[in-house]
Parts: sequence; C-alpha cells; structure tokens
Amino acid sequence: MSQTPEYQPPKVWTWDQPSGGRFANINRPVSGPTHERELPVGRHPLQLYSQGTPNGVKVTILLEELLAQGHAGAEYDAWLIRIGEGDQFGSGFVDVNPNSKIPALMDRSGPAPVRVFESGAILTYLAEKFGAFLPADPAARAECLSWLFWQVGSAPYVGGGFGHFYAYAPVKIEYAINRFAMETKRQLDVLDKRLAEHEFVAGSDYTIADMAIWPWYGGLLLNHVYGAAEFLSAADYRHVLRWACAVGERPAVRRGRMVNRTSGDPAEQLWERHDASDFDTRTQDKIQG
Repeated sequence: MSQTPEYQPPKVWTWDQPSGGRFANINRPVSGPTHERELPVGRHPLQLYSQGTPNGVKVTILLEELLAQGHAGAEYDAWLIRIGEGDQFGSGFVDVNPNSKIPALMDRSGPAPVRVFESGAILTYLAEKFGAFLPADPAARAECLSWLFWQVGSAPYVGGGFGHFYAYAPVKIEYAINRFAMETKRQLDVLDKRLAEHEFVAGSDYTIADMAIWPWYGGLLLNHVYGAAEFLSAADYRHVLRWACAVGERPAVRRGRMVNRTSGDPAEQLWERHDASDFDTRTQDKIQG
C-alpha cells in the first residue's frame, strides 16, 4: 500500500485552514446561522426545504407515493436549498433544523406548525400521519423500522466515508478508500442476503425502509451516485440490483428523484415543486428552452 506523509495531530485541534475538498467553503466546526434569510412558504400544508441528494430524495419519493395512493393532504411545496452555497445556514432554515442539514419539513396542517428534521424522522412522521408505508402489525413495524434505522446508521460510512474519499476528497488516500469501500461492500452484502429472501427490504410489502435505502444503495449500484458501480462490482449484488431496478421504475420514485435535483439531464431536474403539473411544465429543459 502506498503511503502519504504521516500526519501528527496537535495536542489541541484548531480550525486554521479549509478542509473538506469541494465542500471546504461550507464546512465549519460551529453551528447556527451565518446570515439572515427567511424561508418561503407556499400554499400547501407541507413545506419541504431540501435538495435532491440521496437524503433529500427519500422524502420526495414518500410524498409522491402518498399522492399516488390518493392522500390529498400530502400535497407539498418543495423549495430548493442549495447546500453547496450555504443556504442551510440561513436563519430561517436553522429555525427548522438546528443541525443545518437537508431535508427539513414544516407541517402547517394543524393549529400550530410542526417542524420535523432528519430524513428518518420525516419518513416516520409522514408514514404515521397518513397511515401508509409503515406496517401496523407490531412485528412487521419493528422489522420496517429496524431496516430504516439500519440505513440511517449505515449510510454515513457510504456517503461521508466512501463517497467522500472516492469522489470528492482533494487527494486520493488509498487507506481511506480501502477502509470505506470494504465497509460499503459489507453493507451491500447484508442487503443482498436480505433481498435474496424477500421482495422488499422489510418483507413482502413496499415500505419507508425501501424509500430510505434505495437512493443510497440502489443509487450506488445503478451509478446514480459517485460513479462507483464498476469499482464496487455492482453486478455481484444481483438481488440488490433486482430490487433497485424494480423500485426505480415506480412512477412515484421517478418523480421523487426529480424534485430539487440540480444535476444531470435538465429534463430530470425540477428545482422547485409546487403542483403536480410542474413535472410537465417546469423542468429545467423547458425553463431553459
């Protein structure tokens, strides 16, 4: 293994130089707002502030699936938060999510607004609110939530670990890439063994567990994120690929993946979503055209 010059940590760490590669301009060791900025509010009960990253896509998939099931109360406004430009540090966003991470949700359907942050919490909140995509049977519910929180706990190794060092770090560090590629492949193997025996992650039914896991692990193998499918030998995980392709073909999933998306095919980018008709009239290819 090739070696980089050995780093000797100081006794006390200080923030004296940018770090994080392409994210250096937004990385900082303190919380709270950096500027005053109110959040916009649309006409629907649910106000989503997000960007089309894997974590953001989880929530827009669920909202589109709820609407496809006929839950009219799930209509929503999706506002774009450009995390690369630091929108998440605006005062209004920090009021909704003090952790300054997307996605964040305000539910204005009741007498007082309810804020919900962290993608797993938002999925659970909406599934419970509408009584959908979260089993009522205690054992099935426990299985679903176990896999949901498996994703919540595991994905940082994929994104902040493997994805960062493989795709974004300013230098390629063999040790870091090997470390997180090994863990990512282990997680894919866990998922592959599960899906060898079940149609969906939590069992025979499609649930919020699938919606949480698909943008990350399906995205890896379908080459939606990090461009690493070949590097990770995607074809080895045939059960995950079967599931990833099936979930990816769902119309609501295809719509959800478009919302707040700012990269790729302009026809697949819907920067803001305020009405179902926006998918036909307000994608970037039509706006730019």
